[in-house]
Amino acid sequence: MTKRRSRGDGGLHWDEKRQRWIATANLGFDPSGKRIVKRGSGRTKTEAKNKLKEVLRDHEDGLAVAPTNYTVKDAVTDWLAYGLAGLDPSTVETTTLLSERHVIPSLGARKLRDLSAEDVDRWLAEKAQSLSTRTLQSIHSCLNRAVKRAMARDKVKRNVVELCSVPQGRAGRPSKALTFAQAEAVLKGAEGTSMHAYVVLALLTGARTEELRALTWDHVFLKGRPEMDPPQPPHIAVWRCLRCTGDTKTRKSRRTLALPARCVEALWQQFEDQGWDRLAADDKWEEHGLVFSSAVGKPLDAANVRRAFRQALKDVDGINVDEWTPRELRHSFVSLLSDRGVPLEEISRLVGHSGTAVTEEVYRKQIRPVIQTGAVVMDGIFGTDPQHS
Repeated sequence: MTKRRSRGDGGLHWDEKRQRWIATANLGFDPSGKRIVKRGSGRTKTEAKNKLKEVLRDHEDGLAVAPTNYTVKDAVTDWLAYGLAGLDPSTVETTTLLSERHVIPSLGARKLRDLSAEDVDRWLAEKAQSLSTRTLQSIHSCLNRAVKRAMARDKVKRNVVELCSVPQGRAGRPSKALTFAQAEAVLKGAEGTSMHAYVVLALLTGARTEELRALTWDHVFLKGRPEMDPPQPPHIAVWRCLRCTGDTKTRKSRRTLALPARCVEALWQQFEDQGWDRLAADDKWEEHGLVFSSAVGKPLDAANVRRAFRQALKDVDGINVDEWTPRELRHSFVSLLSDRGVPLEEISRLVGHSGTAVTEEVYRKQIRPVIQTGAVVMDGIFGTDPQHS
């Protein structure tokens, strides 16, 4: 004899309109007296029952039941629309580009509830064939943060992306530094171009490209402050940066740098040249007080600087401008100081790093590997034994 279902066990029936089996379960009544009914549907009885079990499991775990058609694309799109508030516009642009180019095309159609760690591992392994490790970390972060947001909104029970490690990708283009001879050639080659003062300042002060593009004349003191006690030499105040807050990258990046004589000379010339640009532009000139600006006074972006940099140095012997970027003038600054024996702590202060660990990690190839301080001091203490010379 067939056992009768207990009261509240629900049922299983065929929905002619939807052409699917519907499994239902009655879970009592809510505080308002309305019956609580959970459903699962499928093309077969077994599929409908399994779907109902999944819905009931979520209910027991205290989770809202996510739409079964909610996909990875939906989660990423929602995160891009609402999860990036307050970030720098360039960060939002980069994140959106990575998500739309690498995440959505590969995994977007997958239902979020069905996304597995194996899916993510295969995706990362495939991407590792063509992307650098840094880019792999970025796209993994995009997916991870999108799924984490979806989990917080009860669209999925767990974040499988956090269980997946990022594989080693293709080696990126290593950064490099100019030798002293190359640096001299670059300084000479930039003379007479619109990038001359920029190149001189970047190479001789080590300022970041986003700090130089934000530098204003009211933070440039070409005559110094002789009235101060002690008198201050010519200097620039690196207090601003082209970021969403307008502040420098870190608190220690906010620094005041004395200017070498060559920088002072180049900046006086830049001041004069900009005056002629202002006259030529007439009413088209936009005054922003910037040291480095376009021909009509507008702020420069990174692409403007890269183009002008390569144009200025295209005829310099021994320099293939396609292989160099303005940022590597900063690397060259570190390299030249290290080659002259300047302590790592002092270099770190000059470039505005929060500590020497950052300087050593980012500019490892530019830091002189031989630490000579101990040997020099000990030679001074003990001298040289003539019997062993």
